[in-house]
This record gives sequence, structure tokens and C-alpha cells, in this order.
Amino acid sequence: MKRHQCRVIGNSLMCLGLLTMVAGVASSVINQLPSVNMPPLLASGAMFGIFIGALLWLAGARVSGREKIEDRYYWHRHHGDVRCRRNHMPH
Repeated sequence: MKRHQCRVIGNSLMCLGLLTMVAGVASSVINQLPSVNMPPLLASGAMFGIFIGALLWLAGARVSGREKIEDRYYWHRHHGDVRCRRNHMPH
């Protein structure tokens, strides 16, 4: 696949995974309301949806090439890797 196609497909999978996770969390919260009587299969499906959404998110990140942590993140840049740590003098 071309790079642009991989990026579009990866971003689409990441969006689909995010929507699936949000829907799973929302249905889990709704299931906890006493006035709503959801069948047990739907309650289990909500938890399953969260994990499926996370897998879709990770698959999308892998396809679009975003599986590595960017160096622009502060914590990763300063404290993440032993090779990246700098010996700063205290003020």
C-alpha cells in the first residue's frame, strides 16, 4: 500500500476503535443505572466492546506507523530512556 493509504486506513481504524471504546464505556455506565434493565448479554458485550476498541486502536496505530512514542513528549525525552537522560546540574 502507499503511505497515504496506510495513513488513512490507520487513522480510520483508530477512530473506529475510539468510537467503539466510548460506546462500550457509555453502555457500561448506562447498565449501572437502576432504572435500566439491560440483559446480561448486553452488559458483557459492553465490556467486550472496550477491549475490541482498544485492539482496533492499536491495529490502526500499527498500520499508520504511530506505534512508537514521539520524542516530542516531555517525559519520554527527559526520563524515558537511559540513553536520552541528561545529567543536569541542580540550580
